[in-house]
Amino acid sequence: MGDIKIDGKLFQERINHFINAWKNDKRAGDQIFGGVSSILIMMGKVEENPEFHKNNSMHFWLLGYEFPTTLMLFTLDCLYVVTTAKKAKHLEQLKGGRFPIEVLVRGKDASENEKLFLKIADSINSAGKKVGLLTKDTSKGPFVDEWKKIFADKCKDAEETDIAVALSTAAFSIKDETELRAMRTASKACVALMNPYFLDQITNILDQEKKVKHSALAEKVDRKLDDAAWWKTVQLPNKQKLPSDFDSSQLDWYLGPAVQSGGKYDLKLHAEPTNDNLHAGIIIAGMGLRYRSYSSTIARTFLVDPNKVQESNYKLLYAVHNQVLKEIRDGVTASDVYKKAISLIKSKKPELEKHFLKNVGSGIGIESKDPTLVLNAKNSRTLKDGMTLCVTTGFQDIENPQPQDKLSKNYSLTITDTIRVTNSEAVVFTGDAPTDLDATSFFFKDEEEQQPTPKKEKKDARVGAVATKNITNTRLRSERSAQVDDDQEKKRREHQKELAAKKQKEGLARFAESTSGQNGTEVKKFKKFESYKRENQFPPKVRNLEIIVDQKNMTVILPVMGRPVPFHINTIKNASKNDEGEWSFLRINFLSPGQGVGRKDDQPFEDASAQFVRSLTFRSLDGDRYDEIATQISNMKKEATKKEQAKKDMEDVIEQEKLVEIRNRRPAVLDNVFIRPAMEGKRVPGKVEIHQNGIRYQSPLSSQQRVDVLFSNIRHLFFQPCAHELIVVIHIHLKDPILIGNKKKTKDVQFYREATDIQFDETGNRKRKYRYGDEDEFEAEQEERRRRAELDRLFQNFATKIAEAGKNESLEVDMPLRELGFNGVPFRSNVYIQPTTDCLIQVTEPPFMVITLDDIEIAHLERVQFGLKNFDLVFVFKDFTRAPYHINTIPVESLEDVKEWLDSSDIPFAEGPLNLNWPTIMKTVTADTHQFFVDGGWSFLANDSDDEDQDDEDEESAFEISEDDLEDASESSEEDSDFDSNASAEASEEGSDDDEEEGEDWDELEKKAKRKDREGGLDDEDRGRNTKKRRH
Repeated sequence: MGDIKIDGKLFQERINHFINAWKNDKRAGDQIFGGVSSILIMMGKVEENPEFHKNNSMHFWLLGYEFPTTLMLFTLDCLYVVTTAKKAKHLEQLKGGRFPIEVLVRGKDASENEKLFLKIADSINSAGKKVGLLTKDTSKGPFVDEWKKIFADKCKDAEETDIAVALSTAAFSIKDETELRAMRTASKACVALMNPYFLDQITNILDQEKKVKHSALAEKVDRKLDDAAWWKTVQLPNKQKLPSDFDSSQLDWYLGPAVQSGGKYDLKLHAEPTNDNLHAGIIIAGMGLRYRSYSSTIARTFLVDPNKVQESNYKLLYAVHNQVLKEIRDGVTASDVYKKAISLIKSKKPELEKHFLKNVGSGIGIESKDPTLVLNAKNSRTLKDGMTLCVTTGFQDIENPQPQDKLSKNYSLTITDTIRVTNSEAVVFTGDAPTDLDATSFFFKDEEEQQPTPKKEKKDARVGAVATKNITNTRLRSERSAQVDDDQEKKRREHQKELAAKKQKEGLARFAESTSGQNGTEVKKFKKFESYKRENQFPPKVRNLEIIVDQKNMTVILPVMGRPVPFHINTIKNASKNDEGEWSFLRINFLSPGQGVGRKDDQPFEDASAQFVRSLTFRSLDGDRYDEIATQISNMKKEATKKEQAKKDMEDVIEQEKLVEIRNRRPAVLDNVFIRPAMEGKRVPGKVEIHQNGIRYQSPLSSQQRVDVLFSNIRHLFFQPCAHELIVVIHIHLKDPILIGNKKKTKDVQFYREATDIQFDETGNRKRKYRYGDEDEFEAEQEERRRRAELDRLFQNFATKIAEAGKNESLEVDMPLRELGFNGVPFRSNVYIQPTTDCLIQVTEPPFMVITLDDIEIAHLERVQFGLKNFDLVFVFKDFTRAPYHINTIPVESLEDVKEWLDSSDIPFAEGPLNLNWPTIMKTVTADTHQFFVDGGWSFLANDSDDEDQDDEDEESAFEISEDDLEDASESSEEDSDFDSNASAEASEEGSDDDEEEGEDWDELEKKAKRKDREGGLDDEDRGRNTKKRRH
């Protein structure tokens, strides 16, 4: 007992509180203390299995420790303590306080010890006839027997009164802030062991269908109590952690851990865990912990694949439990709380009343159960603010009308929480562990998805999502009429004028004040770098006054006028070494304002009177060393530039919150899918899981190879079927980029599965070579269609589940409208681009293209002129700092469809014959955006296109051009056009090459055919047909 330190101040506070309550009760008529004049608390020898009762609870409450073989006698004037010499020295420090204490030390002399007991007996007799005792005290030992003999002989006239209720009322039941803090911490520890630890354990056992005994699982939870490292990192369900001053060594079990299932239940949780295996049915888990001597209890019922009756009964228990918590408040009697619970059960399901527990809890604190504060139908004790209770509601041994097996014939349900009584609603200390049905139910049976019955051919199910006017009877655009409806064109022009006027008005409103001088971006400032904070951080070699390249601090230290001067690598432009005769010269050039070396190195003037060092030159006879220094500086400069660029690239990458996994049931899974961008390592299919706040892609190669995407970071969710494609796709476009695999930055994540199967290979391999005749081929085609349709259904259902799980983030599944698509070159390859409800996308081949229509300011059609087979489309975004987006080499046959789609999407557009210099245009826009809109905004694009149209009309009305002249004109217009650097020169040759000339020999025709093949030209039947020129 050498480490014992009793808090003298707390002792005086509590004993004075107790004595004052005793005195006040005497004045009020002895209602609580029963008129006793003295109170005797006896502690015998230490028990093998110590439990907390009123006697040792009084020791803990006053002293913070238990003192065995000790007698305490309380009178209104003094506290007498009889104990051994070792314990007495710890009590000596309590003397001299406000309330007097007299310590009587026992020794080995029996006669002297008897005198001490006689003195206590005299004090009892002199105080009064009534003495307060704990009548149910079970203390044993020679010390107790010796006292009982003296008490029976010397205190014959004393009237014994049970003091248990008085101790509970005046000392234990109402807690101070120190006691409440200990109970809150004990409750948080209970929650941590229950959820997440115990919940994770049973989830894994049930999910993997392991056979684990109750005792083994309980022992595993028991061992976790001593895992100090786990306690430091554990996170509660509400994402909070345990208090910073939490000391796991102060934790101890007083109940459990208890694990029950398989029809054998004890809702008191006192029974030892059995050696039966955990049964997938009704599982009850409970435990009780002490922290700094104060107790907390928690119990939860987990329902695995429950039937409707079990769910209904648990919902009733949940309602009863909440009703009890609602009723508990200051001034309510304990019996009223229980009666409210019974009345609710009678009104809902009276047949369950006989299964309900005989009480709904009791007081808790130093004692794990206060027998004087039980919440039953007979206890008339009044609840007070500051009391702490263990509230337990439950149904015992209910018969299961739909048992899954012989172990499910009977079951029990219970919920236990530790709470604090207040003037209003009770504070639930263990409330972080949820008790509602959704949080405690597990569903492991596979949901049988209804298979659609095969029906006759019907129209495409997606047709409803596409405007009827956009669906044509022809399959190919080349079969459609090239005539432009004049009325439709007129309506479109009028609508575009309205959109242009609206856009101009919005621009003037957005940029009401001048933005000149800032270039639309942050004003440049003179950058300052710090190599060393203190002189002692310099390398030791600086004493030699030589040139030092400090790789660690990215600094070059140069000797200047006898002193080492550090220069950060970001202040150095370059370093070079020259030889003149026997001397070698090292020249180091620095970055300084006004050099005019380009925007990258441009430094602004901060002080017009400041002077800058442009370069330093050193000479030496050691040319090899200067070579080495120049190389080191160059390499360091490259490394610094690389780091700066990497930092810049990662500026917009966010760190997502942690994915909250689903624990009470199996998550929805889409298996055997690939991810793009691909993860490092071998290319193998993984699985996608839907969790509470996002989705997770898990690679089978390693548990660490996974990608989490939160619903809050998803901007668009697309499903693209495998019709006309080789893959079926679920594509996710993010709000902010994330890192995948080996630091791959991406704003698009795609899950796909290949729609083709090797057994259906058209090369004659596999099953193909065993099939003969048209009937077998037809059967194979039908099987391919069915398989593709099933693949589409599987992916579309999963995309819908993702949208439902992320409905709080307003997620919706968007599908591309293939009927409105067109070919183009957004990057380097020609791909098929398709509109959706909110976007324009290409998600078949990487790099992917996702343009949100709401982000578009205006669209511009370039190279729209007579004789060209292709045109370009440029999107300017509302964020003018964002570079315009180019889609090049769109076939001219798609021109009217693109215009119609832009117009129907309320996107203003203009057209022109040439490619514009967009970097220069956007620099003008961002230099002074307000002035740009004052000068007419984007009207300059429309004016150019109007002038071009007018010129074409004038030319058409003036004369008729011959075929030869037309061919010459188209060739000259091709040569004069200034194409964009991204445009495909081969795909933009004049259409006049399609005309055939008489007298051409076979060699010339062969060359022309090869050129057509390179261009990805027309079909065979189209090659021999003259193309008709369309006039604009």
